[in-house]
Amino acid sequence: MEPSRWAAVCLAVVVSVIQMVACLAEEDTEINRGSFPEGFVFGTASSAFQFEGAVKEDGRGVTVWDTFSHTFGKITDFSNADVAVDQYHLFNDDIQLMKDIGMDAYRFSIAWSRIFPNGSGDINQAGVDHYNKLIDALLAQGIEPYVTLYHWDLPQALEDQYMGWLSPQIIKDYVMYAETCFQKFGDRVKHWITFNEPHTFTVQGYDLGLQAPGRCSIVRLFCRAGNSATEPYIVAHNVLLAHATAVDIYRKKYRETQHGSVGLAFDVTWFEPASNSTENIEATQRAQDFQFGWFIDPLMFGDYPSSMKTRVGSRLPKFSQSESFLLKGSLDFVGINHYTTYYAKANSTGIVGGLLNDSIADSGAITLPFKGLEAIGDRANSIWLYIVPHGIKSLMDYIKTKYGNPLVIITENGMDDPNNPFTSIKDAVKDPKRIKYHNDYLINLLAAIKEDGCNVKGYFVWSLLDNWEWTAGYSSRFGLYFVDYKDKLKRYPKDSVQWFKNFLTSIPSKK
Repeated sequence: MEPSRWAAVCLAVVVSVIQMVACLAEEDTEINRGSFPEGFVFGTASSAFQFEGAVKEDGRGVTVWDTFSHTFGKITDFSNADVAVDQYHLFNDDIQLMKDIGMDAYRFSIAWSRIFPNGSGDINQAGVDHYNKLIDALLAQGIEPYVTLYHWDLPQALEDQYMGWLSPQIIKDYVMYAETCFQKFGDRVKHWITFNEPHTFTVQGYDLGLQAPGRCSIVRLFCRAGNSATEPYIVAHNVLLAHATAVDIYRKKYRETQHGSVGLAFDVTWFEPASNSTENIEATQRAQDFQFGWFIDPLMFGDYPSSMKTRVGSRLPKFSQSESFLLKGSLDFVGINHYTTYYAKANSTGIVGGLLNDSIADSGAITLPFKGLEAIGDRANSIWLYIVPHGIKSLMDYIKTKYGNPLVIITENGMDDPNNPFTSIKDAVKDPKRIKYHNDYLINLLAAIKEDGCNVKGYFVWSLLDNWEWTAGYSSRFGLYFVDYKDKLKRYPKDSVQWFKNFLTSIPSKK
């Protein structure tokens, strides 16, 4: 046997042993709150559009997702979020559920169109009053608010006026909205998130057309307008500048008195090479550059990844020297929404690029949850969500190495079950798969912290409640609590609620 082949065999054996040990550790290790560092925060996450409902109450303006979800054929189950899980009215009850579990924090988003119904102009005091009540109710129960300023629900008025995120005018309006929130709520809110998953709403909304505002050029029968080769890059550019400008204002005008921090919640799938070939290893890095690096590199280093600049060329907007200075270092913490891991390989044929001519094809990488016919892990309900617990550890190690071990908060992690109309509530609340998911991901997260020294300070479950899951509508259930959509939105604890209660109370919190 040739030495190179012998080395490859040895490497394969070592990797197999490591994976086997990791699996055994996930099965046998018992962890709880006390396993994590002092001050580590546990919470649940949500968004205004998916939870609140009450879309026509108290002066709320129309959003692009109201328009999109009421367009025939856009939502899998033909539903909308007009009612959602009605947290607008039931927030006190839901806060009690959080308290009962033992959660430390609640991550929610403010609906821009409740503060400024038309995106700018006059403030809607009823919207301000609502979020004051929510924040005060959380604090009264000892639950810390983590507030997201933008979770995809752009006021429709701004889309109509100047095409929303495609115009640099959006930066001024977003910053005015953000500063209003700092002024109204910053005396009590100490943790801000400027944007949730900018990569997702950029690509899904302006490349593939699968989410609001539904723009693309790939399938003209599906999208009425758009340019998948240019618009995602324009949108991302404006989002990044809006973030950096808002952070700059917070630091100059509010941080000294409010003592808060500002981060951003990135959506990050971990990618592993489909093989050890140089081509696939390089493609894996490009896949990460075109997902995570696209948004975090400018905020850490002041510019886009070199692979993007090379491959996208003139279609990629450029930052001025002053913009680069504004962007660099504009994160107090890195929020990570992580659910799954995929394989990546080189797009050697170029067929995908020729067919799509978009930001996905630009990476020159193909990402899939399969290697041949074998899946990378067990699948949850969503077709994209494969359960690969070690991915979260690999991702934390990557962030530590590439970005200098910044403060990280896991701002979302979870899995879903199907909404089967023929399943009784008694059976639906049995969720051993969810319990194992969180247990195994937390074991790997803990290993990243304790064994590798990753600077992770919090973990937010998606989500407290089953809710309206964007294009999946009500067909997907991510909640720790089952919501009965047929009977007044009653909440029923799933078995995972008791698991988290035990996890969080086995050893008292050290605060």
